[in-house]
Amino acid sequence: MSRPNRQRGMMSVAWPERIVVDPEILAGKPVIRGTRLAVEFVLELLAAGQSESEVLSNYPGLVREDILACLSYASYLAHEYKAYPIPA
Repeated sequence: MSRPNRQRGMMSVAWPERIVVDPEILAGKPVIRGTRLAVEFVLELLAAGQSESEVLSNYPGLVREDILACLSYASYLAHEYKAYPIPA
């Protein structure tokens, strides 16, 4: 599976370098490398209105590139997801 570093002409963070899936960590949920922080948790914080600086302040083990990797990963999944409507 190819994971391009460019999407629609914009440079994105190389999320495979920062996001890992390990069945031994959080039951295989995608996490930020070297942490037990799930990508979905970071995305939920941002969606709830926390700023990047607030997240970084509350989780000192994270760096800006980790947050960008979470967003890039979510974007990748959104592009890959295909929904096929079923006629009623």
